[in-house]
Amino acid sequence: MQTRARLYDTYPDAVAVVTELERSDLHPNREISLIARDNAHGRDATSEATRAPDSSATGIGAGTGAVAGGLIGLLTGLGLMAIPGIGPLVAAGWLATTLAGAATGAVAGGMVGALVNAGMSHEEAETYEEGVRRGSTFVAVQAEEADLPKIETIMNSRPSRDWQTLRDEYRRSGWEPKH
Repeated sequence: MQTRARLYDTYPDAVAVVTELERSDLHPNREISLIARDNAHGRDATSEATRAPDSSATGIGAGTGAVAGGLIGLLTGLGLMAIPGIGPLVAAGWLATTLAGAATGAVAGGMVGALVNAGMSHEEAETYEEGVRRGSTFVAVQAEEADLPKIETIMNSRPSRDWQTLRDEYRRSGWEPKH
């Protein structure tokens, strides 16, 4: 499996992409993740209904949320967690499960470590983590190579940020990666 990722300036754009990915006729083994700060740009927490924690879920936090409007799949499993250096997050999918392990010390490097383990460069992973810290929403998909063109088309259907350009912008603003 290969990983494709995008960083969206607004939470609604990321949710639209995840919804379309879930509705697509991609190979069923694909894995979708969404990570955002609790106060991500465009996120309206009041429109997400809270329900009691589900200990049978991915174990990603003290509560889970269901997105208003009855969306299915990944978005109904949004959980709350806190990652050092980023803060409170809403997260779902394979990356959320990995981050839950990071929060308990089971995975080194938090979001950066998880993304590097998924095949991303360290520089790209650092940039995505910083983007989430600054309020953008991250979407990643692990899939078979045959599905990648369709995944990229869906992911590109909403405005996203090129990680290299974004990294340069962050560095010009004084950000220094932790390495």
